[in-house]
Amino acid sequence: MRLPGAGLLLRGLCLSVFLFSPAEAIDLDISDEQSIKDAASTAVYAMMTYYSGNETGQIPGAFPSKWWEGSALFLALLHYWHYTGDTTYNDELRVGLEWQSGDDGDYMPTNYSSYLGNDDQMFWGVAAMTAAELQFADVSDGFSWLSLAQGVFNTQIKRWDTTKCSGGMRWQIYPYQSGYTMKNAISNGGLFQLSARLARYTGDAIYLTWANKIWDWSVSEDSSPLINNATWDVADSTNMENDCTTRGDTQWSYNYGAYMTGAAYLYNYTNGSSYWLEAVDGLLNKTLDTFIPDSNGGIFEEVTCEPTEVCNNNEILFKGLVSSWLSFTAMLVPSTYSSIVPKLQTSAQAAAKSCTGHSNSTCGVRWYQSKYDGWIGMEEQISASDIFTANLVSFNAVAPVTSTTGGNSTSNPNAGNNDTTSTTTTSTTITTKDKAGAGILTVLFVVGWVSLIGWTVLGG
Repeated sequence: MRLPGAGLLLRGLCLSVFLFSPAEAIDLDISDEQSIKDAASTAVYAMMTYYSGNETGQIPGAFPSKWWEGSALFLALLHYWHYTGDTTYNDELRVGLEWQSGDDGDYMPTNYSSYLGNDDQMFWGVAAMTAAELQFADVSDGFSWLSLAQGVFNTQIKRWDTTKCSGGMRWQIYPYQSGYTMKNAISNGGLFQLSARLARYTGDAIYLTWANKIWDWSVSEDSSPLINNATWDVADSTNMENDCTTRGDTQWSYNYGAYMTGAAYLYNYTNGSSYWLEAVDGLLNKTLDTFIPDSNGGIFEEVTCEPTEVCNNNEILFKGLVSSWLSFTAMLVPSTYSSIVPKLQTSAQAAAKSCTGHSNSTCGVRWYQSKYDGWIGMEEQISASDIFTANLVSFNAVAPVTSTTGGNSTSNPNAGNNDTTSTTTTSTTITTKDKAGAGILTVLFVVGWVSLIGWTVLGG
């Protein structure tokens, strides 16, 4: 998933066109619910200008060169709708989430399944799970949101690999993919979170069993170096080629967030287990100290890439995802509320000050600068909308529902079991030409868009 693209080139091009534009900031009063909703509305509107899946001839939910990012966009729309009550984008949300579900209801669509990673599929499962938990109505003629989450779970547990390292999820699904011999935190932490959320929602023992299994593997020194549960440091990856004896220690916020949120769901599900509270507190404190430190003004920063301005599109999304997970954690584990909310507030205030680009409240990446930094893209808008809606937890702290507390998404414990891609490989390969072609189309689109907007601004 985390592959570099043409983002820096396109952002530089856009900046050169709009450099002369006067600034227009998002006016955010963090103590006022309507002000936060208005800020979220502005960011979401800008985010949706990048979405073409609702246009004639386009594919709902699809971003061909970065398929997983559709799940991040729809997660942002789910949170926005839930916290604000604004249904403007619900049709696009419902159609896109369903369209990409695949023939077997497990988010392995034919057009993209041959090059997906386990983390890509997992994020769509988390989006569907979120739809169920937030009571987003099931479609009448398709897969239910809960069944789609179950479909992802069922296909992924079949890929649990014991050939080396005593278990764990590989990063990639197929042997021809770069990264196939890696077992990484987001694939394992993501499936752990999904399993924990399914356990809490359904009460079915299989999900709790797997959540515990993935967690135990992740923290065991004998199997994986991914989580050190003494320091609560989370590694990005480990390598099967040396039997997982070493760790890739690059620090990314979403690795922490994935595991922390799963632990929060299990704390809530187990009615306050001290074991899971220790895990939540350990991971939360490490997350705040590393990515939202007081020394940085309590402002969220992706520390590995932002200071050197090398974040790619994937990495720009991480702190938005984690912002939403932090808001959920604050609801599921009330003792964390007082630690989380102030950091969400300072980050949102800084993010709003970054949204001064191009006379249309375009948001930047480095929120801690409290000004627009010249970056532009869908990912920037997604993360900004996420941090704004996350702050609405101060006014609507209602925990995600379960099947016994208002959830009514239809269950299908056997979802996805007919999908042979979960256990077999295909011979289809994605060539450099295929990827380059998608990149060229993106460049041409953005260049055309920049030219059009520049012409408009100049009064053409």
